[in-house]
Amino acid sequence: MNKPDLNEFLDAPLKVINVGLEEFARELDEQNVDVVQVDWAPPAAGDPKLADLLSKLGT
Repeated sequence: MNKPDLNEFLDAPLKVINVGLEEFARELDEQNVDVVQVDWAPPAAGDPKLADLLSKLGT
């Protein structure tokens, strides 16, 4: 199998999926970069005990 040409990869238009700070996505958008902002937060606001309890509800 042939290796992809790294120059082709680096010359391709940038497309970004941003999980995190919305400001980062806005900055990319202002620079005409294709960007999708994902509104994500850890389950149970990051509380491991509560996340464990919630995971048991689905079983």
